[in-house]
Amino acid sequence: MTSKKKWRASTPLPRVKSNIHRQRNIAIGFVVVVLLIASLIIANRPSNSNGGGQKSAFPYAIANPASGAMAPDFILPSTKGGNVKLSDYKGKTVLLFFHEGIGCQPCWDQIRDLENDEAKLKSAGIDQLLTITSGPTRLIAQKMADDGLTAIALGDTNLEISKIYNANQYGMMGDSRDGHSFVLVGPDGKIDWRADYGGPPKYTMYVPIQKILSDMKAGRVSS
Repeated sequence: MTSKKKWRASTPLPRVKSNIHRQRNIAIGFVVVVLLIASLIIANRPSNSNGGGQKSAFPYAIANPASGAMAPDFILPSTKGGNVKLSDYKGKTVLLFFHEGIGCQPCWDQIRDLENDEAKLKSAGIDQLLTITSGPTRLIAQKMADDGLTAIALGDTNLEISKIYNANQYGMMGDSRDGHSFVLVGPDGKIDWRADYGGPPKYTMYVPIQKILSDMKAGRVSS
């Protein structure tokens, strides 16, 4: 009578457990690294003063230099002729409007509404509006004339000043054009409020005046 042999696994169980533990530790380590990277990205993302983030119809970021910092001085050619220097307005509250310029009709519509609502700007304590965009000054002047606009328009042809203010980080054209940024400079030369509306995902190129003033009132350092 033939005896039956018992079958045994060819691979030792301890080695199988060791491999499983090693793979589990690698997976856990990978998850930890991913979570760490994600937290760093979130921590370094530009702040959003809307609280609700993208829930707002007109979300905006706040680039540097931000509220409380001294506004970098500049001198730029004006479409009205001559040059305009920011420090010439010391003692007054100035609203800088960096925009995409030629090719962005909503940007020019924004300027028109800012002009038409000058009384509201004055009521908000704004003494002067300065619009800034890239492109040849003569073309900016022609567009202003074609649209019947009278605001002071400054040509930052090489984006030298826009880059200092990081206003070219929120446009649809990458960093080659400005986005849709407002910087309020107080009488002391410090930035009192800032909003960069032009960033992703909406790339907003027009903001209702009342919304701008509302955000300004809520975010002003001096308020």
